[in-house]
Amino acid sequence: MIALVDYGVGNLFSLKSSFDAIGESVLVTNKESDLKAADKIILPGVGAFGDAAKKLRETGLGEIVKFEAKGGKPLMGICLGMQLLLETGYEYGAHEGLGLIPGEVRPIQDVIPANYKIPHIGWNPLQFVGEPSPIFRYIQEGDCVYFVHSFYATHCDASVIATAEYGAPLTAAVAKDNVYGCQFHPEKSGEVGLKILKAFCELK
Repeated sequence: MIALVDYGVGNLFSLKSSFDAIGESVLVTNKESDLKAADKIILPGVGAFGDAAKKLRETGLGEIVKFEAKGGKPLMGICLGMQLLLETGYEYGAHEGLGLIPGEVRPIQDVIPANYKIPHIGWNPLQFVGEPSPIFRYIQEGDCVYFVHSFYATHCDASVIATAEYGAPLTAAVAKDNVYGCQFHPEKSGEVGLKILKAFCELK
């Protein structure tokens, strides 16, 4: 069973529908017992880093997710959920993340050309970094996925497994041991996104 963390910030219905489409059992939950019983955990997220980090702290779900991940349970963060995996987010101040992946989250306006629109919204091809990650086993380099974001993960080079070009190469996906993150939305990325979720579900 896969636990989809419900902490008040996330596109839960679309994600659940995507897992239903690939025949995987998903439980939307905010209960510690469910997260402990799950085989894998998905951390979604939409909105501002600071608000989401605060909700994870206040609900206690952040510490539970960290504990389970550090115990070896596969974890995937999606969009803001990916950013929360890092150490610090700089969105309206500095905010502490989960620290499961070294790095920080900064505005994309710092690195993209001034005439590029923010947020970055649209389809972009993935460029793999190093050997393809296990979560990319069913897709090809150059396959397109769907992004909606104004901030990006940086100072995390050792964990970057894919980038996407938007006036500059931006971090598209990260991984460290059993912890994975996608800046893009697999649940909005058609067949390519479903194949990535399927590969994650097959991780041991």
